[in-house]
Amino acid sequence: MQVNRPDVVVIPKEKTVFWMDGNGCWHNEFGKFEKKKIIDYFHAAIDRDAEGYFVQQEKDGVFEKAYFHHEDTALFVFHVILGESVSLRLNTGKEILLNPENLWIENDNLYLSLDGERVKFTDRSMMKISAILEEEGGVCLIRVQGRLYRIPEIHERDP
Repeated sequence: MQVNRPDVVVIPKEKTVFWMDGNGCWHNEFGKFEKKKIIDYFHAAIDRDAEGYFVQQEKDGVFEKAYFHHEDTALFVFHVILGESVSLRLNTGKEILLNPENLWIENDNLYLSLDGERVKFTDRSMMKISAILEEEGGVCLIRVQGRLYRIPEIHERDP
């Protein structure tokens, strides 16, 4: 007997057994993920739709979407490449050029707005980008292509 399987299997957040913490690390009931290959696989599989963030994979002709809980955001800057321009590599593997006008500081963390999404800099990426950060009179600035840009600080997040 042949069983008809749906083309798409959707797993809601409430039934997903993994989540992402505020530092971009994956967890399940047994703790933090440790295997780099699995971590990289999960990050590369992140996508978003109207329902939220999910990881996706195709298995045996079936597309699986598993929505997941995350603290703060699901997008992180993992690598900073300094040069004439500044390139950023996200946890998803996507590479973008830094637009310094899209930066802000909130709760002592650096963020970037990318197509309306919050992207948080990890501690490691902050160490790298600190080479082009300056402070003047309590204001944080970033130097990109010889020009200084002010990075606004948000003290309270809108509900």
